[in-house]
Amino acid sequence: MSNLRQEFIAFSVSTGVLRFGEFTTKAGRQSPYFFNAGLFHDGATLGKLAEFYAQTLLDSGLAFDMLFGPAYKGITLASATAVALAAKGRNTPFAFNRKEAKDHGEGGTIVGAKLQGKVVIVDDVISAGTSVRESVDLIRAAGAEPAAVLIALDRMEKSGKDGALSAGSAVQEVSREFGIPVVAIANLDDLFNYLSGQPELAQYKDAVAAYRTRYGV
Repeated sequence: MSNLRQEFIAFSVSTGVLRFGEFTTKAGRQSPYFFNAGLFHDGATLGKLAEFYAQTLLDSGLAFDMLFGPAYKGITLASATAVALAAKGRNTPFAFNRKEAKDHGEGGTIVGAKLQGKVVIVDDVISAGTSVRESVDLIRAAGAEPAAVLIALDRMEKSGKDGALSAGSAVQEVSREFGIPVVAIANLDDLFNYLSGQPELAQYKDAVAAYRTRYGV
């Protein structure tokens, strides 16, 4: 596991964003871990998170011209990542969308820089892929090109109900559907590797392993 990935998992645990135990996911599954990016909710943690996003994007080697943040979580994440990129010498425009069109002022549904060139969509995770689909439609409608999706954590798990699980993960399906890469700061394998090196969290290792065997890709 790369230092950046290891540091991100450790950071997420230390801030309480990544927790272990028994949790019910949005899909109704019983998960042994829970990742809530909404808890990066102060200046220090958001700033550090943005550094992880920015460095991961730069390390990916992908060509990009701007960032796009889908409402609502993506708005903060794309904005903060643009600030972090600028601090690293890469001044990058960003934009985000409103849920409802504004009929006064600048109007429309897009706020920020004009959508153009190669656009990276920045979000926290991909569950059903709905926000990515909406973002791709907005970007293409503006004549720009969706270049990649940048997320914090790839859960690397299949979607659907037990007995009717999808062939691939939500991330794999999004990448295949739109023909663009999905880049994650860290994934479930990184999380498991982190657990293996933390004796105080050893009690959760078997549960995570069983969950990965049942739903993982």
